[in-house]
Order: sequence, then structure tokens, then C-alpha cells
Amino acid sequence: MKRILIFLLLVVLIFNTYAQLPIKREVEIGIVEKLGETIPLDLKFFNEKNDTVTLGSMINKPTILSFVYFDCPGLCSPLLDGIADVVSRMDMSIGKDFDIITISFNTKDTPEKARQKKLNFVQKMQEKDRASWFYLTGELENIQKITEAVGFRYKPTGLDFAHPSTIIMISPQGKITRYLYGITFLPFDVKMAVVEAQKGLARPTSNKLLDYCFAYDTQSKSYTLQFTRLIGSFILIIGLFFGAWLLISARRKTSKVNK
Repeated sequence: MKRILIFLLLVVLIFNTYAQLPIKREVEIGIVEKLGETIPLDLKFFNEKNDTVTLGSMINKPTILSFVYFDCPGLCSPLLDGIADVVSRMDMSIGKDFDIITISFNTKDTPEKARQKKLNFVQKMQEKDRASWFYLTGELENIQKITEAVGFRYKPTGLDFAHPSTIIMISPQGKITRYLYGITFLPFDVKMAVVEAQKGLARPTSNKLLDYCFAYDTQSKSYTLQFTRLIGSFILIIGLFFGAWLLISARRKTSKVNK
């Protein structure tokens, strides 16, 4: 019995030590959530028609905000396709209930490139709705200010960029109310995010699986499993189950002896 108690104590100590490890570090590539904060609405960008616009002049209803660059060989096109797909399946109306703003974080992207890119991803939408998905380009200073304001961290890697994949819900007042991760989205999740943004409610992210389990590999330009975290968690779970099994077995033996 003493051995079992010592074993369980060791498992608890290991778990406590593991939980207190300084795994939080400065995020170089990924998302630093800034729920409840307000984005700078005075920042200027260029729309597909090469008109200068401010975010404040465009955001007057719940707005889905995304960041891409137009020559991206990886995540950007699937992300934009995922946005177009979920919008086409929602029982809400883009332009009435919400808008979409996509901003390129590559200063080499131009309004003409934005217009061409937009044409590729609005085909699933009705023609009358396409004007409510805005593609913006801008200067480095404003790009850095908006990406930092929402916690979108990216890094140049040669001619490309390492970056996360997410959409960010903004309230009509410019407040960050929700982050949804990945490249595909459920209509219900996006609808709820729109409703919350309309009310100005900032909701914590319930699913961070991609952010937790994957890290961007700048060599292979892909996301790879962070095995150290997974293995550490797996060992702790197995240890706890093993300790519980020993305890139950010991009690059964003691019960048989007493009989």
C-alpha cells in the first residue's frame, strides 16, 4: 500500500512539474489572442479598385477578418475557399448580417492582384453578395499595425511566409470577439460568432487543436506534430491510469484476505 501511495505521489509531482514548465514563450509564428481589444480603425488600405479606405469606414456590422498573401503555395487558398464555402451554406446574408475583409500581409501584392484573387473565390456566392467581401492591400506600417492588433504573427521565409490559418470576428465597433482556427468552418460556429459580434460579446476559443498540436516547419513549409507535448501528456495519462489500477488491485487483494 505504501508503494502505491509513493507511486501516486510521484505521478502527481511529475504532473505538477510538467504543468508549471514555462511552455509559454514569445510566439513568433501563430496567434496571440486579443479578445475584447479594439483594432485601430483609422488604418488605411487599398481596395480592389485601388481606392484608399479605412477600416472604420468599412466595418459597420459583424466582420470576418482574414489574413493571406496572394502567391501563397499552402494555406491561403484553402482558407479562402473554406470561407467561401461556409458563407454559401449559412442561413445568414453577407452584406446584411455580416461582411468579410481579407487583408494581404505581403506589401508586394497590389489592388489588381487582389481583384484577380477575389474572382477565384467568390464563385460559390451569389453575384449580389460578392461586393461585400473586400480584398485589401496596404503599406508595411499599416499591415504590421493591424496584424499586431489582432495577434496574427507571421514571418518571411525566403519568397514566402510562415503564418497561421484563422478567421477573426470583429464587432461593428471594431472589437475582437472570436477566433476560429483552421481552413474549414461549420456554418453554426460562424453564425454564433456573428451573433456574438453583433452583441459585442467576446467569447474564448473552444477549439485550439491546430494551435496546440501543430507547429510550422520552415524547412518543409508544412505543419508538423509537436511530439514532445503529446508524448508528455500521454505518459502522464498512462501513469495516472496505472496508479489507479494498482490501487484498485491492492484493495481487491485486501478485501479477499479479510474474507
